[in-house]
Amino acid sequence: MLSFVPRKAARHASSLPDLGVSGVPHGRIEDVYALIVGCILVTLGLSLLSAANLVTGGIAGIALLLSYVVPVPAGLLFTLINIPFLAFAWRAMGRTFMLKTLIVNGGIAALSLAMRASVGIHVFNPAFAALVGGTVIGMGILALARHGAGVGGTGILTLWLHKRHGVNAGLSQIAIDCAILLISLSVLSGAQFGWSVLSAAAINGVLVAWHRPGRYMGS
Repeated sequence: MLSFVPRKAARHASSLPDLGVSGVPHGRIEDVYALIVGCILVTLGLSLLSAANLVTGGIAGIALLLSYVVPVPAGLLFTLINIPFLAFAWRAMGRTFMLKTLIVNGGIAALSLAMRASVGIHVFNPAFAALVGGTVIGMGILALARHGAGVGGTGILTLWLHKRHGVNAGLSQIAIDCAILLISLSVLSGAQFGWSVLSAAAINGVLVAWHRPGRYMGS
C-alpha cells in the first residue's frame, strides 16, 4: 500500500529537532523504582543460575563459583566481592554513581537472603535456566545503567569505557566474561560450561542490543 505525506507536513517533520538521548530526564521516584526493579531482576537471574549450578560472566560468575564452595547466597557474595570496586566507581564514574551502586549491592544482598528464606527454585532444564536467567540479569543491569547505577565489579569498568570512550558495554563485557568462563572450566562439567556460556551470551546480548547511544530517550 502506498501512502502520501503532504509536502507541508513533510517539511515540518524534517525541521523537528533530533532528540537523540536527551529526552525527558527521569525523576527521583522513577530512579528509585528502576533501582528496585533492577535489583529484583538481577537477584532472580542469579537464583535461577545458581539452582542449575551454572556460572556466568563478570562478578556474578565469580560469586556463583564461590557459592558452590561456601554456603552463602550468590547475591550476598556478589555484594562482598564488589566492595573493593566501589572505590574505582567513585573515581571513574562519580560520587552519585558510586552511591547508587552501593545501594544496589545492598539491595541485591538483602533480596538474596529474603529469596533463600522465601522461595525454593528447582531447575529441570539447564537450558531454560541459562537463557532466562541470563536474559533477566541483562535486563536488570540495563535498567540500572539507564538510571545511573551499576552492579559493580567488571560492570563498572564496562560502563566507564562506554561513558568515556564510547566502547559498547556488551562487547567489552564479552571479553572479560570469556576469561572468567575459561577459569570456570576447572570446576564445571562440559555440559555446565556450555550452558554457562549461553547465560553469559544472553546477558551480553541484551546489552549489545540496547545499551548504546541513540537507543534511549531518558537520561
